[in-house]
Amino acid sequence: MTDRRVFLQIPGPTNVPPRILQAMNRPLVNHRGPEFEALIKECLAGLKKVLKTKSDVLIFPGSGSGGLEAAIVNTLSPGDKVLSVQHGVFSERFGSIAAAHGADVEKLEVEWGRAFDPGIVLERLAKDTHGSIKAVLVSHNETSTCVINDVGSIGRGMAELKHPGLLMVDAVSSLAMADLETDAWNIDIVISASQKGLMLPPGLAILSVSEKAWEAYKTAKMARWFWDFRRMVDAQKQGRVPYTIPTSLLFGLREALCMIEAEGLENVFARHARLARGVRAAVREMGLEVLPPEEEASPTVTGVKIPAGIEWASLNAALLEKGIVMGGGLAKLQGRIFRLGHMGWIFETELLGILSVLESGLAGLGYKVEAGSAVKGFTRATEI
Repeated sequence: MTDRRVFLQIPGPTNVPPRILQAMNRPLVNHRGPEFEALIKECLAGLKKVLKTKSDVLIFPGSGSGGLEAAIVNTLSPGDKVLSVQHGVFSERFGSIAAAHGADVEKLEVEWGRAFDPGIVLERLAKDTHGSIKAVLVSHNETSTCVINDVGSIGRGMAELKHPGLLMVDAVSSLAMADLETDAWNIDIVISASQKGLMLPPGLAILSVSEKAWEAYKTAKMARWFWDFRRMVDAQKQGRVPYTIPTSLLFGLREALCMIEAEGLENVFARHARLARGVRAAVREMGLEVLPPEEEASPTVTGVKIPAGIEWASLNAALLEKGIVMGGGLAKLQGRIFRLGHMGWIFETELLGILSVLESGLAGLGYKVEAGSAVKGFTRATEI
């Protein structure tokens, strides 16, 4: 059987560009040697540009979930009150991590499939006149429900309120794909990872840490060793790390940052927004429904309601047969939606083919759809 490309269109990990694969395909280096020192300093400088921050950036070996835990344990103490804005699997996870380490988690629950209203979050914070809420946990882009959130309004609003709590933002599925103004939006900790907008395999957790977060670090009492911010930042300033890190991924990260800079960060954002708009238009042209309202829809993943009479298992099998991998719904959305990721290294040509396979797969299962409707909808919505 001849090997063929598989299109990994789940909400991450994403397809890795050949250029990055080639950059990683090289002999390992000493992670305490001069070549590594130059490498990590280049990566940190590039990440600051992508994060739009002058604050410290830390690179840990690990996943995005590990990065969420690092944010919690370095800035909070058991019993600290945190406000967790929850409207999907991953925003709930952030709060669950805080609770597991002994934080007093207050949940602000939002309907799944909708973005949160920043005004409601700020209204709750305005009532916290004694500053008992030590941190606010939010997701910039919630992939389980396929919505993007206005975290900038929360950061600016907290500054206007002079609320002392930290703003922690899960940007695992938005970094390098949707605008994120870390400093301008007064975000204290941004958490991301390597396997989505940065176009790498999984294995790196990436965080930015503000001066305000460093002040919180001084009094934080939660146990930490591997995730310790100070241990990592002190080592990075010397061009090394406190323990073994996947150096191959850093060679790939350097290449990814070069690719982003060459395209232009704002152009990367515009490309993701344009392609997402096209995908949603194609879905609607096929007579399907998108989960969130248009103005709240994610630029990195589209949630599609499964039509009556179609089982996700059957549709998934039909797509897999053609080399397309999409994501199913999670938790309370399992069996109700599927999710088409359009993250990182992806362009019109790939999506036109992917959507055509989706159209034919649905037709093969008895769903009535006009041939060519997906391409028509996508093309109309992406014309410049």
